[in-house]
Amino acid sequence: MSNHPGELRHAFDADRLWEWLRPLVSDATQAVPVAQFDAGQSNPTYLIDGGTRKLVLRRKPPGTLLPSAHAVDREFRIMRALAATHVPVPRCLALCEDPEVIGSAFYVMEYVEGRIFRDPALPSVPPDEREAIYAELNRVIAELHAIDPNTIGLGDYGRAGNYIQRQVQRWTTQYRASQTEDIPAMDRLIEWLPRHIPPGDETRIVHGDYRIDNVIFDPHEPRIRAVLDWELSTLGHPLADLAYHCLTWYRSPDAQQGLAGLDLHALGIPSVQAYLQAYCKRLGREPLSPQHWEYYLVFNMFRLVGILQGVAARALQGNASSTQAAKHGRGARPLAEEAWRRVGATHASHG
Repeated sequence: MSNHPGELRHAFDADRLWEWLRPLVSDATQAVPVAQFDAGQSNPTYLIDGGTRKLVLRRKPPGTLLPSAHAVDREFRIMRALAATHVPVPRCLALCEDPEVIGSAFYVMEYVEGRIFRDPALPSVPPDEREAIYAELNRVIAELHAIDPNTIGLGDYGRAGNYIQRQVQRWTTQYRASQTEDIPAMDRLIEWLPRHIPPGDETRIVHGDYRIDNVIFDPHEPRIRAVLDWELSTLGHPLADLAYHCLTWYRSPDAQQGLAGLDLHALGIPSVQAYLQAYCKRLGREPLSPQHWEYYLVFNMFRLVGILQGVAARALQGNASSTQAAKHGRGARPLAEEAWRRVGATHASHG
């Protein structure tokens, strides 16, 4: 992992942890001081150097939390279930729900050595390898969406059916609860989205945050060794998950770590149309209608506005977790306006 661990912000008793851990990793030597990854994750993440073995610990933050937030038990459960599939995940060793050990629930998994790419334009990679990296990203999200959740014991991992309808309601409620300003474009989206949900409901495992910087690539090959950050995973509509992943193509390189406006052909990166075709071909799906695809993109922009608005509200109250919070919050209005422009451009003739 290329995000380097540093000082501990949520410290705990390493000896107590080691006592609990020792029977599970009998081949590791006594853990030396623990270091914390700083990737802005909501679940604090630590590197435990067991000498002969490196492990990673993810925990709930200490203190009072929302009931559904920071569900490390869900992350552990889904990675355990996916271990027997073609979706690469870190090997999970154990879940501890006893807060007495380190102060909150946590799980421990194997450390995965490899590369994490922060910039989707892949400047550090030779152009001839970029295409293979994107093909691998495509393969893995298609593998995830090919799984029937019932076959790996995840049939109850979320509610089946009406995912988009429920999500529109949920983010409308969240947005209204944390609204800090009047955004007319958001009001229009709130009215428009429930009335134009594309036909064809499906239920698959969705990652919820599948991006190039949430996977670890092999140090030398264009092969994904592990998909990380499953905290937003649930059962949902695969095309909504895919569209979230594909927002990268529609976002600007400077502010949003996107690919919009870049010469993709020169970079050796597929166009979004080619990427969608590859996904549909892998899953034997009919090609997506441009109108339906636009809906899924707009839905994801709307969802992100809801998230950004929550971040902005917390920044105003002074309890946001990141110094970037206020800046992120300011992105809500332009994103809502961009989403509404897309609706106008695509659906003007469809009412």
